[in-house]
Amino acid sequence: MTLKNLTDHPQPLLHHLLELRQRLIYSLLGFFAAFVLCYAYAESIFHFLVHPLTILLQEKGHHRLIYTGLTEAFLTYIKVAAFAAAFLSFPVVASQFWLFIAPGLYHQERKVFIPLLIATPVLFIVGAFFAYYVIFPLAYSFFLSFESPGSINQLPIQLEAKINEYLSFVMRLIFSFGVSFELPVLLTLLANVGMISSRGLIEKWRFAIIGIFIIAAVITPPDILSMVGLAIPLIILYGISILMVRSVEHRHLMKLKGDI
Repeated sequence: MTLKNLTDHPQPLLHHLLELRQRLIYSLLGFFAAFVLCYAYAESIFHFLVHPLTILLQEKGHHRLIYTGLTEAFLTYIKVAAFAAAFLSFPVVASQFWLFIAPGLYHQERKVFIPLLIATPVLFIVGAFFAYYVIFPLAYSFFLSFESPGSINQLPIQLEAKINEYLSFVMRLIFSFGVSFELPVLLTLLANVGMISSRGLIEKWRFAIIGIFIIAAVITPPDILSMVGLAIPLIILYGISILMVRSVEHRHLMKLKGDI
């Protein structure tokens, strides 16, 4: 039987609760420090988030965002700072999470968990940047196509975007794409606990593709280009997940042969 560590000893529940509190405090301090830093650059971060829309609006000859509430701009910068701080402080939060659970893991479990812990932020950032550089221009072009210059008998139709609504739209899409790109991590974790197999993933690939398109249709703007733009990467990630699950199964098989 594999042992965790000869120096490990069971700890009382109170000890774990106190350690959990300590890890949460460190995580909150890391987030607060990142929030203060990000708020100092909140305007620059917001301009970065609005840049894809700015380019398209400048091509049409108008480029402005409005706010209709007295506190709307201030609260928008608060949201921007908090959103950016969540990205910036993730390494601190992840390291505290790891320090809390690592003593309770076997050596083999640690070898599996560390790569997944590293892959999680990487895949989230890849999904976020994919949304920013690929999906946003497609979606904005689609929605701006409904603008009309007007005529003698027709009033012009022109976008007057509000900053809080735009930021909510951006954060929702970035978060949705980031989480969606975590598919390989999720399936690998399920494979490690024996809930799925590579054979099952291959046999159910048709249902998986249907599910991917349904998810893409729900979380993307209502245009076909954005939906397909998310569905295709997820299908590719599904194929990569099958290879990762096979790797997990091979490792488990080698472990069983070694125990025998």
